[in-house]
Amino acid sequence: MGSKEDAFVAGLRGWGLTLPGAHSKSPWPEHDDLAVKDKTFAYLPAKGRPFSLSCKLPYTGFEALQLPFAEPTGYGLGKSGWVSFNPKEADIPDIEQLKDWVEESYRAQAPRKLVKELDARG
Repeated sequence: MGSKEDAFVAGLRGWGLTLPGAHSKSPWPEHDDLAVKDKTFAYLPAKGRPFSLSCKLPYTGFEALQLPFAEPTGYGLGKSGWVSFNPKEADIPDIEQLKDWVEESYRAQAPRKLVKELDARG
């Protein structure tokens, strides 16, 4: 795994932790996920693992699934709108696209009060 992948994950995780009430959650080895009120909103790999991202995308999921490196998330989560991205290093989307997916997932999982707090930030 390249340092570019670690840098993308670190940047995305750092940004995700700025969302209201967000915290790290590591329920399994090789994962360092983002959660709000203990509900995961982004499944991310631990440092040193290949880039991957799984998010709940109730609005853009269909569009996201058109990407060649996207698929419905396993364990039945895909039926609930979760999408997993497993691009090769050269195909990792730009950080703004990744943030959009993570924010959409956050909004789908967070309590309304915290979403309103995020909206108030402008």
